[in-house]
Amino acid sequence: MAVAVRCYVGLGSNLRGPVEQVERALDAMARAPALRLLARSRLYRSRPMGPADQPDYINAVALFETALAPLDLLDELQAQEARQGRVRGKVRWGPRTLDLDLLLYGDRTIHSPRLCVPHPGMYERNFVLYPLYELSPDLMLPDKTRLSELLKVCRPEGLEPLERRGM
Repeated sequence: MAVAVRCYVGLGSNLRGPVEQVERALDAMARAPALRLLARSRLYRSRPMGPADQPDYINAVALFETALAPLDLLDELQAQEARQGRVRGKVRWGPRTLDLDLLLYGDRTIHSPRLCVPHPGMYERNFVLYPLYELSPDLMLPDKTRLSELLKVCRPEGLEPLERRGM
């Protein structure tokens, strides 16, 4: 029997009703048998990282408990993206209906061709760090870096918290 692990998932969308896309994904994942939603951040509006000629993103972070292995969890996240119309294009950081990133999986560090945890970009992305801090202000990352230390150098410019909806 697998042991349940706490994991953090970043959510983002900037196409076809981004607020609804993120809320729909949170709702679907909360109902998934292999996941138990423990907490979620409020929504944040952020500027796109990639090409500037795309809409702003809506982002959030959710904390789940799961017994899924990391790659099985990644498969589950990518299946949810596909259900919501995600098409993986050739433009890096281009617009998308839904982006689900496995940010942290317990205290594990994972480097495989399909998955790197902690998520490699999370250390400097305010749209990840601020919602993550909202959920777990005392969080220590697998490399023993305190989340609060990362926020000292990652400013909230361009990040706008939105009214809390749902849970």
